[in-house]
Amino acid sequence: MALTMAKRLFDLIGASAALLLLAPLLLLVALAIRLDSPGPVFFRQERVGRGGVPFRIHKFRTMRVDAPALGPQVTVGQDARITRVGHWLRDRRIDELPQFIDVLLGRMSLVGPRPEVPRFVAHYPVALAAQVLAVRPGITDPASLAHIDEASLLAGSADPERTYIDQILPHKLALQAQYAASATLWSDLAVLGRTLRVLLAR
Repeated sequence: MALTMAKRLFDLIGASAALLLLAPLLLLVALAIRLDSPGPVFFRQERVGRGGVPFRIHKFRTMRVDAPALGPQVTVGQDARITRVGHWLRDRRIDELPQFIDVLLGRMSLVGPRPEVPRFVAHYPVALAAQVLAVRPGITDPASLAHIDEASLLAGSADPERTYIDQILPHKLALQAQYAASATLWSDLAVLGRTLRVLLAR
């Protein structure tokens, strides 16, 4: 209980500080998205959160508004549905920054298993699902760092969704279950540090 309360306080402080410091960048990105292509600034997609409860995640929109009807739920390489600004945002993971809002709302944590869409959660083995969905999903985690270039890897597949479900998802789940079983504030700080190093290197 003490760890849960400390993690929540850490999330609130971290997300509040991030939104405050990044406010000028977020406003510029929002303007760039509106000027680049028609549609809303945010992309609100249903994801599965702690306890299997669905929520609508906040992301900057990086694709055409009709993208869901034009292709799979996994993004492959230089996907034609991605906008010009969207490519730049995705390469630097800036499209994920609005999820600090979800952290403030208590739907996500700074560090935790990345939340999946219901379609892919349906493929979780029961035992792993219980472990992974027992904690708040996060903006970053060891699994997302291990698969940071998965879109490029899926580009070479004849069936990207099947490759994701059969090959990438099981490895992600194993790493996420390991995280959920042993996470501490210190390990979260280490993951955040690794994430910053990876993003700065890009």
